[in-house]
Amino acid sequence: MCSTSLRATLRVVNWRGACLTIQGCNPTRRTIATNRPQILICPQDLIVSLRSIEVPSMLPESSIQKFRESHRGQTLRPGDPDYDAARTVPNAMINRRPALIARCSGAADVLACVRFACEHDLLVSVRGGGHSIAGKAVCDDGLMVDLSTMKGIRVDPARQTVRAQTGLKLGEFDRETQAFGLATTQGVVPTVGMAGLTLGGGWGHLHGKYGLAIDNVISADVVTADGRLLTANATENPDLFWGVRGGSGNFGIVTSLEFRLHQLSAVFGGAVFYPAAQAKEVLHFWREFAAGSPDELVTQGGSFNLPDGVPVFGIAGCYCGPISDGEKVLKPLRTFGSPLADAFGPLSYLQMQGMFEAFFPPGRQVYTKSNFLRSLSDEAIDVLTQYVAKSPSPYTFAPFLEHWHGAATRVPVSDTAFPHRQYSWNFLAWSMWLDASESEKNKKWTRECWEAMRSFLVSSSYGNYVTDESEAIARENYGANYDRLVALKNKYDPTNFFRMNHNIKPTQAPTAASA
Repeated sequence: MCSTSLRATLRVVNWRGACLTIQGCNPTRRTIATNRPQILICPQDLIVSLRSIEVPSMLPESSIQKFRESHRGQTLRPGDPDYDAARTVPNAMINRRPALIARCSGAADVLACVRFACEHDLLVSVRGGGHSIAGKAVCDDGLMVDLSTMKGIRVDPARQTVRAQTGLKLGEFDRETQAFGLATTQGVVPTVGMAGLTLGGGWGHLHGKYGLAIDNVISADVVTADGRLLTANATENPDLFWGVRGGSGNFGIVTSLEFRLHQLSAVFGGAVFYPAAQAKEVLHFWREFAAGSPDELVTQGGSFNLPDGVPVFGIAGCYCGPISDGEKVLKPLRTFGSPLADAFGPLSYLQMQGMFEAFFPPGRQVYTKSNFLRSLSDEAIDVLTQYVAKSPSPYTFAPFLEHWHGAATRVPVSDTAFPHRQYSWNFLAWSMWLDASESEKNKKWTRECWEAMRSFLVSSSYGNYVTDESEAIARENYGANYDRLVALKNKYDPTNFFRMNHNIKPTQAPTAASA
């Protein structure tokens, strides 16, 4: 093998061929640069994957102009006034530069994007709300399909359903459904994109009573890699319907989703805050309290700082049944120990959904680690409390736990692509900080916290909380359903056209090409 420290540059000869120049080696084979992984072999047996090399954007001007004529929404290129704002996502660690950003006005624009990207072998990323922690919404040197202006939504109060386009954020979605006193499970931070949260599973304040977001999806419109717009539901393309409910965008671009809604306008919710030093006692109590929780109650909690800088161990909860019942159910939690503050009370559902918004502003550096716990054992609590109030950043939520139970955990593992139905506790370290110069120490601490808990964790993770990526992590995301998802990928996206996601690699995609 060539052991020289390599510096590679790719000169595009045309949109089907490429020449590669590598310092220290002298490649002798010409290869085809397509959207499939390609292999180039030099005389010293060095193998280089073109997929790992950044391809400079050299789209012919005539092709871009033709695309703009077929695309009703705004198109942006580097140097355009709105380009930098359009490529910016909430996680400030992500700084990628697409060759072209296409803001779509509807499904026709999305179809045009897919066909254009196929024609020019472009890497494609898809932005809904842009809240992917791993930054999957933005690509380098490819086409970013921006759905953020697709905010159409129509509530049918008689049928208690809603059809929503996939550029909506949770707060926008909730506002429209609440106008009719209706709601469905949709995350806990209103600035998060509705589509990305749903396609990854969709844990939220209502999951105990009504299931995850995907458990309330009735139908989806999907643009596939071969340029078709398909409807996926229980009777039309049912295999695709199964896959989009937890498949994280691996099978196409979802342009709209139809949800089942439920009557709800007010909840009993809020949070109770304890001194960080009481974390161990609080965790032991919470474990027993949560075991007896009715479906109407969802709780989550962990170590973080209040806005005034005070470190606390807080537990938030939402009871979606009658207010008087919620007061009774939550009384033991509110009166346990010596809380610093009790912020529980009757709230509108919109107030409950907006409670965490101030803690997650855009523009912070974000890195996360997360897996489900085998159980919240005494030993796990002992280790977890060693990291309470120890983060190097005052903005971090870690260690943190979500209690999963009720309707969401009664769905059989194979009923949807999302497989994680059997675990009661989800562990996460959600680190946030301001200055990029502090990234290494914050990432290091996050990994140390996760590593300390590793013996108590299972190899299953909620993909919406995952920053790192690898095939092993993808298998953790999709668990027992992974092989079935690979078969579905082979059918709907055999060339891995949609790969800016927690990727399911198809088995049919070639791994090498000859001249």
